[in-house]
Amino acid sequence: MPVPSAATFARLADLIAIPDAADRPTRSVVEAFTGKELATVPVGTAQDAQDAIARARVAQKEWATRPVTERAAIFHRYRDLVLENRDALMDMAQAETGKSRAAAQEEVLDISMTARHYARVAPKLLRPRRISGMLPGLTKTVVRYQPKGVVGVISPWNYPMTLAVSDAVAALLAGNAVVLKPDSQTPYCALACVDLLYQAGLPRDLFAVVPGPGSVVGTALVENTEYLMFTGSSATGQLLAEQAGRRLIGFSAELGGKNPMIVTAGANLREVTDAAVRACYSNSGQLCISIERIYVEESIAPEFTRMFGERVRNMKLGAGYDFGIEMGSLVSEAQVKAVSSHVDDAVVKGATVVAGGKARPDLGPLFYEPTVLTGVPEDAECYRDETFGPLVSIYPVADVDEAIERANDTEYGLNASVWAGTKAEGEAIAARIHAGTVNVDEGYAPAWGSTGAPMGGMGVSGVGRRHGDDGLLKYTEPQTIATTRILNLGGPRGLSPKVWAKIMPPFVKALQWIPGR
Repeated sequence: MPVPSAATFARLADLIAIPDAADRPTRSVVEAFTGKELATVPVGTAQDAQDAIARARVAQKEWATRPVTERAAIFHRYRDLVLENRDALMDMAQAETGKSRAAAQEEVLDISMTARHYARVAPKLLRPRRISGMLPGLTKTVVRYQPKGVVGVISPWNYPMTLAVSDAVAALLAGNAVVLKPDSQTPYCALACVDLLYQAGLPRDLFAVVPGPGSVVGTALVENTEYLMFTGSSATGQLLAEQAGRRLIGFSAELGGKNPMIVTAGANLREVTDAAVRACYSNSGQLCISIERIYVEESIAPEFTRMFGERVRNMKLGAGYDFGIEMGSLVSEAQVKAVSSHVDDAVVKGATVVAGGKARPDLGPLFYEPTVLTGVPEDAECYRDETFGPLVSIYPVADVDEAIERANDTEYGLNASVWAGTKAEGEAIAARIHAGTVNVDEGYAPAWGSTGAPMGGMGVSGVGRRHGDDGLLKYTEPQTIATTRILNLGGPRGLSPKVWAKIMPPFVKALQWIPGR
């Protein structure tokens, strides 16, 4: 049976970092496809978070002394465990979120790829590195990387596995402890992934999971940890950044996006149409980097709209724990209402529905059709505001310059997609788009999946980067150790300060001829 058993939920509940969880108030966790209760989860308090942080701080001190290669070995084992248990993880992801099997598999593969990448590169990235000192021969300078301490992670419901664990992988490899507050709708997705980390050999106190309200547990994290990683809305990210700033702790966030796609007259429309379905409707559009607006050159706009509309109308929508369904449900009634509100508002103001446009309660309580609109006016809510659901609007443009101008006409800057007649043309367009990641001839997966490259947003779409070297080193404090050798900067004993002062300027000037200076 694909739906996880009651015994599975009970076992995972024992991993929650709340000692007297059985005596606490609980929150119901439901299957998104049906609305039926799967389990309950205890509601954590600020004190629970503080206690978990205190235990994590003790565990972190020992963890930081371990060789990086020893830490990395745990994550190599974890990568294998994730793949070995992929079916159970996908079942849990689908049960709590209602996403399709393919979207659930994205999470599993991403966790495995991220763990593999950082386990491979962490020993080199964290190795002390020698740099040219102030005075060659007289000074030796080494940069070391110290862990921050305890990192707080606040993860969302849309990708509740990868966004709960992937950021933590880098933080842990850097020598930190992690305390995670998962979203209240999807806590068991996080617990299922953390369970495998414990099985791989990670000390339990080093990674604690404390479910509870963001205003309570999340606030406790930002008030008591040494670094905060957040994925969620831009509004919440701004509030957390302000709170982190008051304590002068590090803060990184991936936030909202109103992501554009540009399609030029030379593009292969059949390929664009198929890829646009993935780009717009993966995880029912509940993806920060999914496409919500498509700018198409006027000469091909009618044909593209016809082809894309037909493809979307024929998408297979439904509940199922297999790969035969293209799009699942939304995660909550609030999401259904938000999408319905944006569609209804646009239609009232003159937009045309090309495909979809209505809820599907016949399939389940949280289903909404993949929707395509044209003629969306500038005063419609979905014109500028992020929908975060299965809604995309098509806008004809006169030429590429207008497409780029309109793509950049937003406060967001997270992701974009470009389709042109040649790869070179697509790359040239991509370089002019104000976004942290741009995919040429795809929607979002290649840039996201390039774990060795930085990923994040410009504008109100984020602060800092995940993935790449930055995604690990941000969890460290660089420390410079400079050692003076032979003689100190006061000059040789017996040489007058006046003579030494005359010697120093020409010596410093001569440094320009030394390679690397």
